[in-house]
Amino acid sequence: MVQNVMKTNWGRVLLAVLGAFIYSLGVNLFLVPLGIFTGGLMGACQLLRSLILGLLGRGSITFDFAGLIFYAINIPIFILAWRTMGRLFFRNTLICASAYTLFVSIVPIPAAPLVEDVLTGCLLGGVISGVGTGLALTSGCCGGGLDVLGLYMSKKGVKMTMGQFNLGFNAVLFLLSGVLFDVPTMIYSVLNTIFHTMAIDRAHRQSVTVQVLIFTKQESPELTAFIMENLHRGLTRWEGKGVYTGEATHIFCVCMNKYEIDDLRAALYRIDPKAFFIVQEGVRVSRNFEQRLS
Repeated sequence: MVQNVMKTNWGRVLLAVLGAFIYSLGVNLFLVPLGIFTGGLMGACQLLRSLILGLLGRGSITFDFAGLIFYAINIPIFILAWRTMGRLFFRNTLICASAYTLFVSIVPIPAAPLVEDVLTGCLLGGVISGVGTGLALTSGCCGGGLDVLGLYMSKKGVKMTMGQFNLGFNAVLFLLSGVLFDVPTMIYSVLNTIFHTMAIDRAHRQSVTVQVLIFTKQESPELTAFIMENLHRGLTRWEGKGVYTGEATHIFCVCMNKYEIDDLRAALYRIDPKAFFIVQEGVRVSRNFEQRLS
C-alpha cells in the first residue's frame, strides 16, 4: 500500500505530513516535558523558546511556540529554495515545514513527563521523532532548516558535507545548552540526537547507496534512456555470455539510492520482463555521485 502511495507526488506529500505528525509526537510527548532539546534548527528554536520562557518566569508550557519560531526563521530559507532548488522542491519544502510547525504547535504537551526516567524518554523521543523525519525524507520532502542550507552548499561546491555542517551546528547548539542550562541537559540532548539519527538512517532509504547489475538479452535502448533521462544516473555496459546457453548477454551496472529501486524495477518489468537484476546494498561511492533527498 505504501509503495502505491509513493508512486504519486501528492501521495508522497501526504506521507511526509504523516512523518511530521509522528515527529511531533516524539518531541512533544517525551522530550519537551523533560526539558530535552532536539538537534538542528528546531533544537535551536527550542533553546530560544526556553530562554524566552525563563525571562518571563514561566517554567512549564502547554503550547510550544518553538514551531512558530522555526517557521519564521525558515522564511528566508524558503526564498532560497525557491530561487535555487526549483519550484517542486520549494512547494514540498513549504508544505512539509508548515506541517512540522502545525503539529509541534498543536500536539498537547503533558503536564508531567510520561516517562520519569530521562534516558528512556530520550530513547523513545529520539526513535519516534527519527522515524517521522525519516519518513518525510523518504517521501522526497524536506522540512526546511539545515537540510536546505546543506543541499545549497553542496550545490555550490562548498567543501563541507551535509553531515559535517549538521555536526558543527549541533556541537555549538549543545554547548550553548550546557552553558545556559546545565550539563545533564546537554548530555541527554546529545543522546537524544544520536537515537534520532540512528532512527532516521533506518527509515530513510535515500541514505542507502546500492549497486545494481542488470542482465538482459535485449539491446534495451529504452532501458538505458530511462535510467539516464528519468533517474538521471550514469551507467556502464559490457558484454557477457551465458555459460550454459552460450548466448550473448548485455550487463548494465548503475549506482543509485535505495529509494530509486522501485522506479527502476517497474520500468524493467515493463521494458524487459525476462531480464533480472542483482542489488547490493551499502556500497560506498566516492566522487561524481549525487546524494539526493528524492
